Amino acid sequence: MVRVALIQSIGAVDPTQGLAHHLELISQAKELGAEIICTQELFKTRYFCNRIDSEFFSWAEDINGPTLQCFMEIAKKLNVVLIGSIFEKRAPGLYHNTAIVVDADGSYLGCYRKAHIPDDPGYFEKYYFTAGENDFPVFQTRYARIGVLICWDQWFPEAARIAALKGAQIIFYPTAIGWLVEEKMVFGQDQLTAWLTIQRAHAIANGIFVASINRTGLEGDEKSRCIEFWGRSFLVDPFGRIIKQAGEKEEILVGELDFSLIEKTRINWPFLRDRRIDLYEQITRRYFP
Repeated sequence: MVRVALIQSIGAVDPTQGLAHHLELISQAKELGAEIICTQELFKTRYFCNRIDSEFFSWAEDINGPTLQCFMEIAKKLNVVLIGSIFEKRAPGLYHNTAIVVDADGSYLGCYRKAHIPDDPGYFEKYYFTAGENDFPVFQTRYARIGVLICWDQWFPEAARIAALKGAQIIFYPTAIGWLVEEKMVFGQDQLTAWLTIQRAHAIANGIFVASINRTGLEGDEKSRCIEFWGRSFLVDPFGRIIKQAGEKEEILVGELDFSLIEKTRINWPFLRDRRIDLYEQITRRYFP
């Protein structure tokens, strides 16, 4: 059993303010009994990718920068595992959308750099981020073996499958997703339903827990696309059942995960047993004309 907290919040005006606010929320999550705590995608600031502006590169930080240092300190103090999504400056001209993982003793376990980078209206991420090359790592923490993927990654079954095959008990998805305001009336409910469905399917197909952490609030101005982030962060069990789901406001969602369900589910739904790995070589092809 492990208690997981997902911090769903509103984007901050600047990184310093955002980090300070989340350190407070992390302490509150600990008071609620959390042992593993995960932030939303790019949690320190507003979702700046809804416009193209070179000034936002000043918000990027080194992997060993202030966020990691603060996380290592507070993780050790509170005995919690922390997962945080940052705007990483890896080298001049080389930037990533990166999740850092810190164990409950304050040690840095490593990072995951977002592999699938979108380029859609309001989500101009290819302007800012280079696709990561680390092959979906899984981290052994004090409380669980976890995989971390980021937002657009959640639409790709291959990434979730690899994390499960590497032994992940939980996949965390730090996320920033919402409605373009002008599309909400037409596509709103369908988009939200699809987002929930694809991640519940990952839990079912792999017999694992899924934790999706979204931001909330309305972001945008005359220079950028206006996005209504829908919140609704959630936890799903290996049977695809929603354990707990947040609303549309800033919230710390805490849920208890029973890892015995992984074995029970996989015994009754033995998808890993029946995989035909001898037939799957073609999956590496881009397309079959």
